[in-house]
Formats: sequence, C-alpha cells, structure tokens
Amino acid sequence: MAKPRLKARGKPAPAAANDVRGISKTVMDSAQQIWLAGLGAFAKAQQEGGKLFEALVKEGTALDAKTRKFTEARMNEARGNVETTLGQVRERSQETWDKLEKVFEDRVSKALGRLGIPGQAELAALSSRVDELSREVRKLGGKAAAAKRPAAKRAAK
Repeated sequence: MAKPRLKARGKPAPAAANDVRGISKTVMDSAQQIWLAGLGAFAKAQQEGGKLFEALVKEGTALDAKTRKFTEARMNEARGNVETTLGQVRERSQETWDKLEKVFEDRVSKALGRLGIPGQAELAALSSRVDELSREVRKLGGKAAAAKRPAAKRAAK
C-alpha cells in the first residue's frame, strides 16, 4: 500500500491571514472587555459591600424575629396540646386507680367476711351498742352507789 502524500503547506493566502488576525484581535478585545467588566464588578462590590452587608443583616434580623415568633406560637400550641392530653391521661389513670382500689377493697372485705372477721359496718354497730350499754351501766351504777352510801354511813356510826 502506498501512503497518501500530503500537500506541502506554504504560507497562507493573504486574505486568510487577515481573517485570522481579525478574529484574534476580536477575541483579545472581548477578553479585555470581560476582564475590565470583572474589575468593575469587583470595585462596585467593594464600594457597595458595606451597604449590602447592612441591608442583609437588617433583613436577617427581621426574618429571625418573624421565625422566632412563628416558632414560639407553634411551641405554645404544642405545649397546650400536650398539657391537655396529659390532663386527660391523669384523669383516666386516676379513675382506673379508683376502680382498682374499689375492687381490691371489695375482695379483701369478702375474704375477711369468709374468715369471720367483722367488717366496718359491723364494727360501727358494735361500737354504738357498747356506747349504749356503757350509758346504761352508768345509770344503774349511779343508783346502786346512792343506795350503798347510806348503808356505809350507818355502819361507820
């Protein structure tokens, strides 16, 4: 196989050289303008940077206050919901404990009754009866003491 021969290059044609120089100059001019625009933007940013910073701080402060207010409102709402729920839970648990206590008392009372141990009502009735009998004994004891005194005085004489 034979290698293809490349054409020898010579100097470009004068019209093509002018085109390349023109494009090159345009690219250089554009690059220069971009560079200058960047420097101008940098200078502008330096000049207005302080003002911009202060404006951003002011805006951030307003946003912070608004956010805190919103958050506090939501937190208070949540706290209220939790307290309400907690109150309901406490109420239910108290009711449950009261029922459990009643069941326990009833079972203990039944067990003591089966063993023959008197209950609270029976003890109250017995206490009342003892008080009544004590009053009767005092009445009778007072009459007997009065009857014995004159006999004791006669014996002493």
